[in-house]
Amino acid sequence: MTRRTVPLAAGALAVLTATALGVPAASAAPTRAERPDVVQQHLDRLVAEHHFPGALASVRGADGRVRDRTAGVGDLRTGREVPTDGRVRIGSNTKTFTAVVVLQLVGEGRIDLDATVERYLPGLVRAHGNDGRRITVRQLLQQTSGLPDYDDVLFTDEQDLVDRAHAYLEPRRLVDAALTRPRRFAPGTSWEYSNTNYVLAGLIVERVIERPIGEEITRRIIEPLRLRDTSWPGVGDQRLTGRHPQGYVAVAPGAPWIDVTEMDPSLGWAAGQLVSTPGDLRTFFEALLAGRLLRPAQQAAMMRTVDAPGFEPTGAWAYGLGIARHDLPCGGHAWGHGGDIQGFETRNLATTDGRGAVVAVTGLPTSLEMVEAVSDSVDAALCAR
Repeated sequence: MTRRTVPLAAGALAVLTATALGVPAASAAPTRAERPDVVQQHLDRLVAEHHFPGALASVRGADGRVRDRTAGVGDLRTGREVPTDGRVRIGSNTKTFTAVVVLQLVGEGRIDLDATVERYLPGLVRAHGNDGRRITVRQLLQQTSGLPDYDDVLFTDEQDLVDRAHAYLEPRRLVDAALTRPRRFAPGTSWEYSNTNYVLAGLIVERVIERPIGEEITRRIIEPLRLRDTSWPGVGDQRLTGRHPQGYVAVAPGAPWIDVTEMDPSLGWAAGQLVSTPGDLRTFFEALLAGRLLRPAQQAAMMRTVDAPGFEPTGAWAYGLGIARHDLPCGGHAWGHGGDIQGFETRNLATTDGRGAVVAVTGLPTSLEMVEAVSDSVDAALCAR
């Protein structure tokens, strides 16, 4: 998988038809007398052609203006509208927040990027060739550790997306699950996405500062940037509060969407637990690229990339420390991450010249074509003139 907190079961899920949604394809999106811009056109297609229940976007264009857009419905049962800039679970975008906290601590001299995991978490990573004495903090953040992904152990069937939605999974249990598998490659010799890396990064933060990682993300990032709709769910908190659409998954070819808005995000923890809005997430990435969160040395380290084959099904991608660089189809490049968790997928990119785009959909894609359509909508938003 790419940056998912929960897998798509190797793409085995099939595209939902409009019949499976219980509504004709023509009525999947609200009737619009006008399609005012490229962003709106792409959101409408995500609903009408790719059958997502709803879509939200927040875009800052080359003119500096912010435009928020929605399409589809926010609740398939009631038909209520998608709230503009509503709250969603942002999944693996959490990794970028975690990486920022680690790098801030590096800048403060409290964490060494090239120290081993063993130094901070002695004896924790020792099984099946996985050895914390040979893995550095930098390799965790860059996804070059070779550690297996706990997702592949805990979520082996599409039905697990529903059956385990309310499971509380402690961080150490996530790590233990991963360590039942052999290492994927020798540390530093290849690149492969693994959520395990960022759970360990979160545990290192907690060992160093002796406070919860969610509290540090809040104190160091959320509060200074005034991200009013971004929050770290507390232990056992399964609700999605405030203005939000419902989130859905489908578990078999042709199956209906199942509402999983209420779920326990502990399966993501420092790799995928945060709740935010498209607008807040865009603000975060814009601030990060503007140098407002990291000292210059740590900013440079974050942007030093390696090739990241398979990070997305299409396009050229390279991975830094918790952030990825993408070559835009209109020229130049942008930076972002993205995330998937039960009920929601988000994709986002921002540029160093101030443009930014976040698109969220309210159902996990059931095909690579659906994943590509969401990513393409972000490219189109940034390339629109």
